[in-house]
Amino acid sequence: MRRRASTITHAESIGEVTHLIDKALADVAHGRFERSLSGLTAVAAAITTVEIYLEHYKASFGNKWMWSPILVTPPVIVAGIMGVWSKRWAKTALPVTALIYTADGLLGEYFHARGVARKPGGWGLASYNVPMGPPISAPGLMTLVGGMGVLAALLRRED
Repeated sequence: MRRRASTITHAESIGEVTHLIDKALADVAHGRFERSLSGLTAVAAAITTVEIYLEHYKASFGNKWMWSPILVTPPVIVAGIMGVWSKRWAKTALPVTALIYTADGLLGEYFHARGVARKPGGWGLASYNVPMGPPISAPGLMTLVGGMGVLAALLRRED
């Protein structure tokens, strides 16, 4: 009995998946994952900023600087998405927007540390004020996401 051309066996599909994984690992090993990291930066920035928005909303955006992560995110998302399709975007717009995003994350670290210091007892009662104050490590996530965008610009493009 003849098999239809559109029918793929289980072994063939596993072989195809294995080939894709091997290719992806080889690209990473040789520093060729600019496109992937550009897209990952866009997705991670969107997810991170949704979380930031929800947390800052709970704090009633009490400080005007709480809006800055919301404002610097759309350019990173656009540059990351365009970086998947265009080498020019990945090498020009993405690193600039990602550096701004990273700097805003570092600024957030400062504001969150200052928020803990302003609580009664400040850093002297760190065991209480760190868990109850603004999350110290949260802006670090934003900094890491921005760093991914900068790194994407330094890497070579996948085939």
